[in-house]
Parts: sequence; structure tokens; C-alpha cells
Amino acid sequence: MAAVIRLRREGTTNRPYYRIVVTDGRSRREGPYIEQIGTYDPLQEGKNYAIDVDKAESWVAKGAQPSRTVRNLMKWARKAQA
Repeated sequence: MAAVIRLRREGTTNRPYYRIVVTDGRSRREGPYIEQIGTYDPLQEGKNYAIDVDKAESWVAKGAQPSRTVRNLMKWARKAQA
């Protein structure tokens, strides 16, 4: 099983809201997931994400591949912690 860390779209039309989830790479975008590790709201001003960096890094250590957007969110979260 190839695990990936990606965004799962929630919300309504024209009001997107995303959950950052670990899922099987073969499942669809809104399909079942293994674990939720954060959220991302692109319409909110300021800090618009919340991610558990420790969980994300443990999944990456296990071989999960983050998407480009999730990789950037993880980088911003690490900077904010420092």
C-alpha cells in the first residue's frame, strides 16, 4: 500500500475547506482515509492551516508521500514552531 498525505475537500460550492489526511494513493479524493492530521482553509486570512507536524513527519518516515501543497504547509508549520 502506497500511502499519501493529501488534501480532502470539504465545504460547499465556492466555500472550500480542506482536511489534511493520510490515505491510500489509489483511493479517490473524498474517499476513505487512514488518519486526519490537519486542516486548511484557503479563504481565511492570516494563518489558515493547522497541522500536527509530528504525525506528518512520522508518516513521511514510514514512506508516505505528501502532495506539493501539503509539503508547503508542513514547511510553514515547521517554521512557525521554531
